[in-house]
Parts: sequence; C-alpha cells; structure tokens
Amino acid sequence: MKGLSMLILALALGAGLVGILESKATDVFLEATRPDFEKIPIGVLGFQNGGGPEWLGGRVEEVLKADLRRSLVFTLVDLPSLGIKVRDVGNAEKAIFKQATDNGVAVLVWGRAGLKENGKEADVVVDGYVYDGGSDEIVGGKRYVGSTSVVRLMAHRFADELVYRYTGEPGIARTKIAFVSEVGGARELFVMDYDGYEPRQITADGFLNLMPRWSPDRRFLVFTAYRSRNTQDIDLIELATGKRWTLVSLGGLNITPALSPDGNYLAFTTSQDGNAEIYRLDTRTKALQRLTVNPAADLSPSWSPSGREIAFTSDRGGGPQIYLMSADGSNVRRLTFEGDYNAAPAWSPRGNWIAHVCRTPRKEYKLCLISPDGQKRVQITTGPGVDDSPSWSPDGRHLVFSSTADGKSHLYMINADGKDLERLTYGGTHYSSPAWSPAL
Repeated sequence: MKGLSMLILALALGAGLVGILESKATDVFLEATRPDFEKIPIGVLGFQNGGGPEWLGGRVEEVLKADLRRSLVFTLVDLPSLGIKVRDVGNAEKAIFKQATDNGVAVLVWGRAGLKENGKEADVVVDGYVYDGGSDEIVGGKRYVGSTSVVRLMAHRFADELVYRYTGEPGIARTKIAFVSEVGGARELFVMDYDGYEPRQITADGFLNLMPRWSPDRRFLVFTAYRSRNTQDIDLIELATGKRWTLVSLGGLNITPALSPDGNYLAFTTSQDGNAEIYRLDTRTKALQRLTVNPAADLSPSWSPSGREIAFTSDRGGGPQIYLMSADGSNVRRLTFEGDYNAAPAWSPRGNWIAHVCRTPRKEYKLCLISPDGQKRVQITTGPGVDDSPSWSPDGRHLVFSSTADGKSHLYMINADGKDLERLTYGGTHYSSPAWSPAL
C-alpha cells in the first residue's frame, strides 16, 4: 500500500493536487478582470406569508438574495435604508415603484409563499413578481409549486430567470458541483448545489474515486476509479440511475479525464506507454488516438470552449508548466513561463482565461489566471493554505477550488477577479477535486 500511496502522490502533485503541502500567508493581490457591464440595481421587497410556516417566505427571500448577489449581474439595494417598506408588502403599489426608481433602483422583486392542499399533503406555492423601472411595468409573474424539499430550488429558478431576462444568458443558481469527499477512509464522489447545500453521495466503492468531470448535458460524471491497488480505470456514471460504464481500462494508470464540449471525445492521461501521455477517445466509435509523444509526464487536459484546443500540464521543460496543443495533438507550444510550477489548467467557458495552480516566489500554491495568448497573467487567491483544482462556473464569472486555508481541505468559491471568497463545505475530513456543472 505504501508504494501505491507514493505513486498516487507523485501523479497528484503533477496534476496540481498539492493539498498536502504547507503554505504561509501572502500579501500580494492582483486584480484579474473588470466587470464587462454595469450591475443592475435590484431590490427585494419580500415574500408575504400565503398561509403555512412562517419560515417559507423568509427562506425564499434569503436564497433569492444570495443568488442575485452571486450572479454578479445585479447589485442588491438596501430598500429599508431608502425608507421603502419590505416584507409586509402584498401588492406593490405605484408609490413604492416611484420611490424606488427615484432612488436608482432599476428592478423590484416581491411575492408570496404559502401552502396549498393537494389531497394528501400540502404543496408549497411561491408566486414571484418583477417590476422594471425602465418600462415602468410589472414585466414578470411566475408561480412555482412543489414540496417543502424544493423550496430552495424554487428560489434558485426564480433567480436564474431574472438573470436570463436581463442578460439573455443562463443563470448559475441551479448548477451543481461534483467533488470528492472522504467516507470511512475511502474517497467517494458527491454532488451538491452550487452554494454548498444538499450534498448527495454518488459512489460507494469503498476505495478511491477521483477527478470527476461533467458531461455537457449534465447527465453523467466521468472519473478515475481505483478498483484495486493496481487497477485504475476511467468510468462514466449516470446520475439519475447510478448506471455505470468503464470507458478506459488500459494498462497502467488512467487519470485526469475530460470530455470535449460536444461530448464526442474524452481526453485523458494513461501510463500504458511507460510514462504519462495524453490520449483522445472517440466516445462514438471508441477509436483511440495518442496526442502527446514525449518522455516527460503529460497530464490534466482541459478543452477550450470551441473544442479545437487542449491545455495540459507537462514537465518536459524541467518542471510542471502549462502547454497548449490543437485537439489532434499538433501545434504544441508552452504557455506559462513565470514561476517554476504551473499546473492543473482549467479553460474558462468564455475562452478568455485559463485558470491554474501557480507557485509563488514564496513557495505558496495559489490560483492564477493566464490568457491563452500568454500576454496577461494574474494571481487571484492569497492567504494561508494550498489552493488547488480550479473549476469555472458556466458563466465564466466564478471559480470553485479546494484549499487547506482552514487546515483541512475544503471547497471555496471566488469571483474571477479574486473577490468575494466564500467557503462552501463544512465538517467532514476532506473535500477536493471540485467540478462545476454546465448550466441548465
């Protein structure tokens, strides 16, 4: 077992999984990017009790506000500071609309939450309304019906619909995060809401399941399954049914899988050639193509949004650095030159950044961003602990990552500009390898 542990550790370090290392605080901060549009001032008037538990309206409001804040599309306005009544508002009145718009509030949201008998047990009914100051009209009215277990989902959906209405892009409130957590000494896969709530265990093998990645349609996770000390396959699991397939079972290690944006190809690393090389599997024909040919270790492939290029980690230059190549393995070139350690690349959905683990001059492992042309590079995390395994939100405005900032490895969310750090996991002994799902 000792030999296996050392081998896993060596490959993990090459992939950027450096959570076992120690780090000290740093006072360096570089802003990553600027907002590409002005945030829309929005006020939440509250959700009146429509019959039922008192907590219903408050829960919807709490979740909705958090979603709107995280969206980075809206700026939440403190309505009471403007003298505007909240919570007890049933049907918003013109006077409130005018008072809000006169104070620069562009959008108002309010509603009602209660219970409705359906024969056996009561359903939760949430009504939401939207007033737009620009058109001076109530431009939206939505009703959501379901059990008490989906109250948070109702609020998430309302938030996503607000984001879509004002940007034309899907919101992230209903996205999920897959991750690895420790269960009885084993490492198993879990999926939780993007804000850290409602984790659900996906695998129960009792050994090691690592490095989950999503399929484009969100139906599946692809991951490395350590079935024994000497067998490591790449499996696919359907989340709704638990049905599972083995996609890759070559000799040696098979690790760091990543599906292409269209789902037609799987890039991964295998050691069947004696060292770590990147291959591409056609998921339709099962044809296998070797993409890298180098005596160094090549691993951690990450697809560009177009599917035409792949970023990966290689130590062919002496230490781990980020390289780019075309999806067929041609046109290989080195991307990172600053620092002696850059690994675990993650290409942003907008294509403008590649996030990765970088080692600072003070030997701290943090998250950096670099543009695909190599012209811009910024560090976005600071502080104690080792930061690792970055994964982008589908809107390209946030990253989730693991960090030992609080001693144990936990998952955190941060804006792409390095602001609004938020811890997502609590309790337990280990959380790592987060992967943010595509949007609905």
